[in-house]
Amino acid sequence: MHLDIITADKNLFNGEVTAVTLPGSKGKFQVLESHAALISSLEKGNIVVETATGKQEIAIHGGLVEVLNNRIIVLA
Repeated sequence: MHLDIITADKNLFNGEVTAVTLPGSKGKFQVLESHAALISSLEKGNIVVETATGKQEIAIHGGLVEVLNNRIIVLA
């Protein structure tokens, strides 16, 4: 899957991932390969990005996420 995390100032992450955990407005949720299409609002919290080389956390203050055809775009 490809993940982009974009803010008004810069691109925080751009690359291939195996899983992403997001702080949704109704609670945390995880996106895996072949996830159903969705659009969701995000709350303040950490995005957990899992790649082939490990995990990293990226703090956000809210935003939106779109998942479509194994591409995840986060506008934070």
